[in-house]
Amino acid sequence: MLKSKNSKHKKKASSQLRIIGGQWRGRKLDFADGEGLRPTMDRVRETLFNWLQGEIAGARCLDLFTGSGALGLEALSREAAEVVMIDNNPQAIRMIQHNLDLLAVDNARLLDIDAKQYLQHYQKQHDAHKTFDIVFLDPPFNKQLVLPLCYYLDESACLSEPAVIYIEMEKNEKLSQLPSGWEVLKEKKAGQSAYYLISA
Repeated sequence: MLKSKNSKHKKKASSQLRIIGGQWRGRKLDFADGEGLRPTMDRVRETLFNWLQGEIAGARCLDLFTGSGALGLEALSREAAEVVMIDNNPQAIRMIQHNLDLLAVDNARLLDIDAKQYLQHYQKQHDAHKTFDIVFLDPPFNKQLVLPLCYYLDESACLSEPAVIYIEMEKNEKLSQLPSGWEVLKEKKAGQSAYYLISA
């Protein structure tokens, strides 16, 4: 039986995300498919950035578990001053860097590092006075990462006073025992996700 000529040259799977607002509104970008890579849905991103209206322009943002880059790119499109994007998936890193180059972005930093490690060493490795106004925390589902990362964030000295934190997690997982002083401002559910905006 003859084998397909393309059988040895299959491209790695990729999907597309769409920027929904700002200077790149409507722009479609590829992102790498992979385990745990789950871009925030368009309607959820629209709600989130409506919540952040008036806050995002000029803000320093931290996108932990950036994955497809959807949240960080959306923030950049809407005139965030800087976005630091964190991930340690080589495929994701390559594709996000490609998209940053494609869009000629000069106010983003993409770091290949574990999110917990980044927060634990923040004060040693970075200027402590350069804090973040907005943090996106959208880790892979079913790994119980949200609450531990909230405490690492709280202890890292990386948050502005006040700071706003977006959390996306499984809708059947409870968001409880947040760090002292953290307050849920808004919350909604969509599909299999629950998402929150929190003041810290």
